[in-house]
Amino acid sequence: MESNRADSFLRLIQQSQQGKLKIYVGYCAGVGKTWQMLQEARRLKDNGIDVVVGLVETHQRKETEALLSGLEIIARKSILYRGIEITEMDMDAILQRNPSVVLVDELAHTNVPGSRNSKRYEDVEEILAAGIHVISTLNIQHIESLYETVEHATGVKVKERVPDRMLALADQLVNVDITADDLRQRLSEGKVYLPGRTEAALSNFFRPENLEQLRELTLRELAAQLDSKRRNQLPDESASNPDQVMVCLSSKTRNCETILRYASRIAGRLNRNWYAVYVQTLSDSPTNIDAKVQRMLSNTLALAQQLGATVFTYKGDDVVKTILQFAREYRVGHIIIGNSGRKLPFWQRIQGHQTIIERLISQCRGISVIVLDTREEVALPAQNPLTEYLSVIREAIPTGKQPCNAWQEPIRNARVVLWESVVEKEDAILQLLHECCIIDPDIDETSAFNSLLAREKQGGTFIGEEIAIPHARLDHLKKPVMVIGVHKIGIYDKESSNTARIMFLILSPFFDPNSHIRLLGAISKMASDSQWRSLMLRARSKKEILRIIRNWSTPSR
Repeated sequence: MESNRADSFLRLIQQSQQGKLKIYVGYCAGVGKTWQMLQEARRLKDNGIDVVVGLVETHQRKETEALLSGLEIIARKSILYRGIEITEMDMDAILQRNPSVVLVDELAHTNVPGSRNSKRYEDVEEILAAGIHVISTLNIQHIESLYETVEHATGVKVKERVPDRMLALADQLVNVDITADDLRQRLSEGKVYLPGRTEAALSNFFRPENLEQLRELTLRELAAQLDSKRRNQLPDESASNPDQVMVCLSSKTRNCETILRYASRIAGRLNRNWYAVYVQTLSDSPTNIDAKVQRMLSNTLALAQQLGATVFTYKGDDVVKTILQFAREYRVGHIIIGNSGRKLPFWQRIQGHQTIIERLISQCRGISVIVLDTREEVALPAQNPLTEYLSVIREAIPTGKQPCNAWQEPIRNARVVLWESVVEKEDAILQLLHECCIIDPDIDETSAFNSLLAREKQGGTFIGEEIAIPHARLDHLKKPVMVIGVHKIGIYDKESSNTARIMFLILSPFFDPNSHIRLLGAISKMASDSQWRSLMLRARSKKEILRIIRNWSTPSR
């Protein structure tokens, strides 16, 4: 398959006088992007193609370094920055050498200040403009429009990003994929990072849940890119279909970057043009807004252009009228606007006034209005549960200790109840709740029991034939608490006639729904593991049950 890919790119560069771009895309470091790129370079060289190494980062991996043997390497350029000598790709040397193909690793890299360009992808654009073909590598988390998606999924803010246009610019995209378990195994064997970094990496970014989400994201993104490229080859229908995408911006818009990235992805999926429209009212004139707001607007509009939007500035005191006028003129089918959570005073409501969003929805015809929640995270702690909870964990743990398993503390510190005689659901819940109160004496047992029963009425928590997860979120609770009950015959629920042999009772703080979500997710994964269930039901003591729980939840799993 790799040979076919190389032959395909070989034909592409032989038929073209313009620089072509090929990108090996992966979901994480260590999947083999650089290795695949070097393998292709060697095949191209064997076919008589003039290929050179502009910059390749081997990270001291022996098998990767071995592939450099026999390839011409352009020496790096040294730049002195704040008294430190740093090497970067030598653009002048590459352009002067003028090879047919150049390898440029790590597309999202930020160049040291004083370099020819600030970002490596800008170097690549310049090389392509000179008619030189480029093969590069990129991890999915570095795509600009995926910034919030990656942050929400992993809790990591990715600083180095490339605009989506680089994927659109690529003539070929290749997914380099291995399973998450195989990647973690490679990391454990020292094939990804140098000794000393492995344990921290396994416990933090390389957790299985992170890798699986990034892997899925990569597959989805590449599928969308391939579909977009296919549709680009079809006749353009944008002039006849009112499906263009419009983003509404103002000086009061919050989280503009989130809105723009969302719009970029929507426009990409629809294969349509999109516009970022800043409606400037009289109160937004440069003399009326401070320098900080002006800088924010400037940065926002610059990002919009980078993401591929056409930017317009319209003036008008009636914002809704201006938006709809633009939408009709540019055949917009989708209007995207942020909701800051602002509410009109009661006296304005009784006079019949509406917010901009309400007016926009009521007055537009034949246009889809997408309202994004852009309220500040401080006001809505549940807006980004995973990221916020991880930040709380990091603040709570002393420096130098790894926070990877802090969210699992309720599981690791759980108490256990073993039943020998038949027990009904409510009695089981009451007994487990009593154990919770031993863990946290501040729990109001009566109030907590009522909350658990109320939750049971909303929807049963008996899963299949063996697992039950009664749970509730309580006011005044400071941290999650969990107790595990095991009955080898079964806990009986009269209402549903269901039975369960393992019951997890979870109480978590009402103000912190993210911990609730994480615990439920972890327990659901345990419940789906038949081997784990078998071990639990064969256990003969509380101590053995706790050991099974803790072994399952360790990062090495």
